[in-house]
Amino acid sequence: MSGEDKQPDKQLAPDGLAARLQAALGALTMDDASGQRPKQNYAFWGTQPVAQFGEQPSSSATDGPIDAPKTVADVRKEPYGLPQNFEWVTCDINSDKELEEIHDLLGAHYVEDDDNMFRFAYSKEFLRWALQPPGFQTVWHCGVRVSTTGKLVAFISGIPATVRAHSNQLKTVEINFLCVHKKLRHKRLAPVLIKEITRRVNLHDIWQAVYTAGVLLPKPVAECQYWHRSLNPKKLISIGFSRLAPRMTMARTLKLYKLPDQPVTPGLRQMEAKDVPQVTKLLAGYLQQFSIAPEMDEEEVRHWLSFQTDVVHSYVVEGPGGRITDLLSFYTLPSSVIGNDQYDSLKAAYMFYTVPGATPLPQLMNDALILAHATGHDVFNALDIFENEKILKELKFGIGDGKLRYYLFNWRVAQDIPSNKVGLVML
Repeated sequence: MSGEDKQPDKQLAPDGLAARLQAALGALTMDDASGQRPKQNYAFWGTQPVAQFGEQPSSSATDGPIDAPKTVADVRKEPYGLPQNFEWVTCDINSDKELEEIHDLLGAHYVEDDDNMFRFAYSKEFLRWALQPPGFQTVWHCGVRVSTTGKLVAFISGIPATVRAHSNQLKTVEINFLCVHKKLRHKRLAPVLIKEITRRVNLHDIWQAVYTAGVLLPKPVAECQYWHRSLNPKKLISIGFSRLAPRMTMARTLKLYKLPDQPVTPGLRQMEAKDVPQVTKLLAGYLQQFSIAPEMDEEEVRHWLSFQTDVVHSYVVEGPGGRITDLLSFYTLPSSVIGNDQYDSLKAAYMFYTVPGATPLPQLMNDALILAHATGHDVFNALDIFENEKILKELKFGIGDGKLRYYLFNWRVAQDIPSNKVGLVML
């Protein structure tokens, strides 16, 4: 269902690119990695330590691991078998050549919408940022090459993260960038990639993971909705991302989505290195109200929130005496536009960690829209996590046509988490 069908007012009707792309990503994690909808028997996921549909936990059930406790000594030492003529490799993100290979593989074969109009186009700078947080392990950047040619044809990654699920602090990895060359989807490499990254992570005495997907797999801990706010409606309509709502002209649409030239919040400025200690405390305090959220130390906050043009844009509000009262941030994720004569890319901003304090959340988020527009972004995407649900409509976001599900590997939660209790953003 499109945004046009769900929105009663005469707004731009977003088709939900982010949701469709995330659905495609979820399809890659399926049994055959073919891009089809998930099978009801979930042949692969039914063998994994994940919560299953139809489970009936007792009223006394508590959160906890699914597998019986293991040690590193229990973990298989040899990599999982691959089809003939393929071999495992560890990818070095610090090698320009190997980063180029990952960039090219993702650019041609990663997440694409159902209509083959858009494909995520991560920059090399973004990949370095996303794959090398504090404590990263190169061995968790796992690839598959053709033995004879050395061509990289599949990839999956894990990065370390401390995640609090309800009251439990979990030492986890975030799994991302699962990608298989389109011509090899029939070889069922995706399940082997998942098992191999699990083995490599287990060898570091880590037994839980977190990941997201658009499709429904066994079994989400939370289900969230994407919303889209047009920043450049004329371009979005031209490339087919959006369309004019009924009885709306282009002139009226441009007027509807026009933003001020400058933010309105006094003391709003780009985040600097000196702000890291205060931002760490501000963010930690804010995230306490959510049922699933990251726990980040200063080193991690410095990595994830230090301003990088067209990677992550972070701003703080500085009040009297130099006290940081608010935080807003978004990251940049372009998509390639396929088959359009006028445009070849779509520049999207995604809401990252935003903390209202002295500034009302609607004002802070509107300033984020202004800053994203000023830096050339075409659309601003946000989930209905944090406190977003109560402000998205008034900021002229349109609801998308798909959902994003959060999953935990080898961890069961007794109670599902509503979207407004999710405080975790995954790239």
